[in-house]
Amino acid sequence: MSVIGATASAGELQMDFMQLLVAQLQNQNPLEPMDNQDMAAQLAQFSQLQQLENMNGSFGQVLKAVEKEYASSLIGKDVSFVVTADDGTVTADTGRVDEVLVDGDDVTLVVAGRRVALADVFSIRE
Repeated sequence: MSVIGATASAGELQMDFMQLLVAQLQNQNPLEPMDNQDMAAQLAQFSQLQQLENMNGSFGQVLKAVEKEYASSLIGKDVSFVVTADDGTVTADTGRVDEVLVDGDDVTLVVAGRRVALADVFSIRE
């Protein structure tokens, strides 16, 4: 049986539960059988958790698609963004978005030859 960590998926938890359930059924006292309702309720909870994980993954994919679409709508617009220097000082700069770079899930704006994370933009003007 695997060790259940904080990042275990619903599928992994369900497999661990099933292994535990089989072991309990094999070793139960025939005069005091397990309660079927408790087992069914736990299985239903694992099923719900798995569905929530799937929905969360789908929402994540939709969010990434919307982020890419939004970034591309900024091409040609002036944006103000946060710049963090090597010494840790934070300043603001402004420039026109020339290009959008997409590398996997990472979306980066190119503003006057400088790469700017979409999260660093705090103002947008026509």
